[in-house]
Amino acid sequence: MDYYLHPSAIVDEGARIGAGSRVWHFVHVCAGAHIGREVSLGQNVFVGNKVVIGDRCKIQNNVSVYDNVTLEEGVFCGPSMVFTNVYNPRSLIERKDEYRDTVVRRGATLGANCTIICGITIGEFAFIGAGAVVNRDVPAYALMVGVPARQVGWMSEFGERLKLPLEGHAEDVCAHSGARYVLDGRTLRRQEAAE
Repeated sequence: MDYYLHPSAIVDEGARIGAGSRVWHFVHVCAGAHIGREVSLGQNVFVGNKVVIGDRCKIQNNVSVYDNVTLEEGVFCGPSMVFTNVYNPRSLIERKDEYRDTVVRRGATLGANCTIICGITIGEFAFIGAGAVVNRDVPAYALMVGVPARQVGWMSEFGERLKLPLEGHAEDVCAHSGARYVLDGRTLRRQEAAE
């Protein structure tokens, strides 16, 4: 075993966990889970069977990552944030064949206590504010807040708010990293140095 496993954690036989990962107190990882390298699973995290977690993700305390959720590399899940996998759950009706796929792209942040409704994609480096309820796809780099979540701005890969309108044609530079971002309509991209 080339990852840290706290004695109180349960990792079912068959689960794959990458080198350098840390599985903390009272975590349960189900048999079918695929977890990358250098992932941190905080206290009381649950990881379902049909879950993929990319390298260097951080899942904070009290998060359940249910079946049909995929987290790409470097996703941050804040304390007590919530994923769902059934759109209209009922205790008396079996809906396991109705799970909807949820994908969180590379580098995105899901703030503390936010809720991600199943069946959506959150774009790379998007930033979901604490307590937000996200019920539709989120563009890359978008800053989303509120219930239901609405876009209020754009975030750099460094995690700093950019001074850009929600749509149009504009550019800004991240004050901390020096990276340049170009807005084209409602699409933001990081400009590569050679461009």
